[in-house]
Amino acid sequence: MFTDAELDRYARHIVLPHVGGAGQAKLKSARILVIGAGGIGSGTIPALAAAGVGTIRLADDDTVSLSNLQRQTMFTTADIGRAKVAVAAAHIAALNSHVAVEAQGVRATAATLPALLDGMDVVIDGSDNFATRLAVSDACTAAHIPLVSAAIAQFHGQVGTYRGWRADAPCYRCFVGDAHDPDECDSCAEQGVLGAMVLMVGAFAAMEAMRAIIGFGDDPTGKIHIIDGLAPAWRTITLPKDAGCRACSSETASPA
Repeated sequence: MFTDAELDRYARHIVLPHVGGAGQAKLKSARILVIGAGGIGSGTIPALAAAGVGTIRLADDDTVSLSNLQRQTMFTTADIGRAKVAVAAAHIAALNSHVAVEAQGVRATAATLPALLDGMDVVIDGSDNFATRLAVSDACTAAHIPLVSAAIAQFHGQVGTYRGWRADAPCYRCFVGDAHDPDECDSCAEQGVLGAMVLMVGAFAAMEAMRAIIGFGDDPTGKIHIIDGLAPAWRTITLPKDAGCRACSSETASPA
């Protein structure tokens, strides 16, 4: 199941009572889609690769710019102008040769998501707009694939796990409704964002994806973890399913 090198590499996971060899084997066979190879992706992608996730599929159509480097730590000055997924793929390969990388230089849309989600066990969404997030949520709900959604603004972050096809569980659309991105919508370019918070949120999203694969701890479905980096403080809220949600209210209940 594991080579001697893998046993040595993952020893600190394997000795954990809630992970063990069985949990590490689940990570090795897991296939995770990461949408967004930017700031949140810079916290998520290396954590997944180091953990030994078998296949990481990346979806991002952006290139590296100088202003990214304050928080997108997978990239260096020499990477400016290069495709983010290409640099991220090289970063994964250098970190852990046991991990297969599928770099897709495309934007996640209703048209591209069926192919992006094909064969995936978990999706992590670190995109920066409602249009993408809602399209991802709807596609994950329809495909019955757990979604870990991570977001960041200034000193604040949030991470939630969604399984909207379940009768007792909300989807991301239950949380934000039919939110849209107005032309005057603030972005991190205007508001600013603390680089360390971005990486913290990304790493936490990676842990939640690993939780979904291995099954350690409590079920986080429908819980939104809100991190206030100014206070600092952390709180968790439980989100109810929206009976009128057009994405998940008509889904046939499944306990899985």
